[in-house]
Amino acid sequence: MTLGTFLWDRLGRVVLYFMVAVASIFFLAITGTQPGILVLLGTVWAIVFLAMQAIDYLKCRGRLLELKAILDGLDQKHLFTECLPRPESAWEREFFWLMRQAGKGAVEAVSDARAAQREYREYIEGWVHEIKTPITAAGLICRNVEGSLRRRITTELSQIENHVERALFYARAESPEQDFLIRQTSLEAVVTEAIEQHRSLLIQNRVRIETHDLGQLVYTDGKWVCFLLGQLLQNAVRYCSEDPVITLSAKSLGPQVQLTVSDNGMGIPAQELPRIFDRGFTGSNGRARGGSTGMGLYLCRKLAAPLEIRLKAISTEGQGTSVTLTFPAIETLS
Repeated sequence: MTLGTFLWDRLGRVVLYFMVAVASIFFLAITGTQPGILVLLGTVWAIVFLAMQAIDYLKCRGRLLELKAILDGLDQKHLFTECLPRPESAWEREFFWLMRQAGKGAVEAVSDARAAQREYREYIEGWVHEIKTPITAAGLICRNVEGSLRRRITTELSQIENHVERALFYARAESPEQDFLIRQTSLEAVVTEAIEQHRSLLIQNRVRIETHDLGQLVYTDGKWVCFLLGQLLQNAVRYCSEDPVITLSAKSLGPQVQLTVSDNGMGIPAQELPRIFDRGFTGSNGRARGGSTGMGLYLCRKLAAPLEIRLKAISTEGQGTSVTLTFPAIETLS
């Protein structure tokens, strides 16, 4: 709070004091009080008034700075009302009581929301594990089917499993610190696993995979990175060209490592490129091809953040897209 805002807030009181002082001096003047005494009284009144305002301003400013320091020191801001200092006046006691009542309601609302969120996550995780059983059973039954029908059913089951996995990671993204584990991970192993998980999709679409210089070690969660790569592979297949090629290559940048996933597909219009990681954004290609939810790349960005992986996409319309994952150095991990 600045001195200007303090005085403006008390403008009515200041004007009233000034009017009373002028009226008093005028009354004393018409009753014959000497001018010197009037000047002395006016000076004393002005000094006392300014001193009172200065003391009031410093007191209010100090109180606000104290409250601001308490708020800044809290990780959970909604607990602010529970940490308020002892009130210094009757007005503060009433005001702080009202704030505590409001804060109590906020804390209860936050607790209820967290409990509901936890229950939702637990339900989704349980549902995912349950639904995988019939998916696996359907895959085993499919082995008795011959020809193109088997390949088609296998591909559709793989797509269902990908959507189920996406739902699981979406639920986990709300509290990622409870699930991921940072450790030394081989990029080659993670890339191989991601390709293996999407083998049916890649084979059906006749996608050729090329890998270069994947013998790098990074500090991350392999399961989460495998999911990220899976989303990138699915996108590359969805918007592939007639002779699709997906290239996965890595390079070292000192303590950091970059993994780039490139394709020779449709590419992304320049005006849409800044929005591809936004939730629900499908773009012109997604609307043209159909089946896009706009959630894959959004989840990639959401899951990459706690892993401190930087995502960057470059694309040329009609030529292809490259997405680069920059893994942090171990000493920078929080």
